[in-house]
Amino acid sequence: MARVLAVGPHPDDVEIGMGGTIGLLRAQGHDVVICDLTNGEPTPLGTPQRRAQEAAEAARLLGVRRITLDFPNRALEATLEARRALAEVIRDVRPDVLCLPYWVDAHPDHVAACAIGEAARFWAKLTKTDMRGAPHYPARVYHFFSTHYRLHVQPAFVVDITPYMDTKMAAVAAYASQFSDARGTSWILDAIRTTCAYYGQLIGRPFGEPFACREVIGVARWDGLV
Repeated sequence: MARVLAVGPHPDDVEIGMGGTIGLLRAQGHDVVICDLTNGEPTPLGTPQRRAQEAAEAARLLGVRRITLDFPNRALEATLEARRALAEVIRDVRPDVLCLPYWVDAHPDHVAACAIGEAARFWAKLTKTDMRGAPHYPARVYHFFSTHYRLHVQPAFVVDITPYMDTKMAAVAAYASQFSDARGTSWILDAIRTTCAYYGQLIGRPFGEPFACREVIGVARWDGLV
């Protein structure tokens, strides 16, 4: 079984981008860990305590472990400090696959999270360092979509998440401080479902989640294709 580390700039980004895929992975027996680089605060209706409770509930619904680092929301930067901190998480978790935000985004935190993740992947394998843990290098990096641009990107692949769509939406809806009528953002939940329906249609399934990859993907078994 594989181990997957999904890194997001804020609590809710991983759920938006790949919550259904996490449901599929867990059902297949794979281990998934989410690492948020910030606690996501401040936001208009949130507090650090409320966001922590929402993130914990989303993780419970998905059946995953969650790690939260303490870098600043709205000011996340691809610093050596951030690279080191995430590299140590990689060395602790030892994932086979690293999932990161897509590298193009209007939100600077998302762009920074991608850069931090890619650099941390390389740093995590270094020897002759005082970083915590033994060297480790995730074999694959896939990029999920939780972007603030209206992009139409050709994905490397789309995961059929049809049986896990309700799980994904429940995990996203756990962030009531972010997606609610009170904040005027409940429409985002409908938009997420519509987007997943669009990508599902591309593979002949009700719902799907797209992923990008900078590298060529090899196929060893035909029976895994939709």
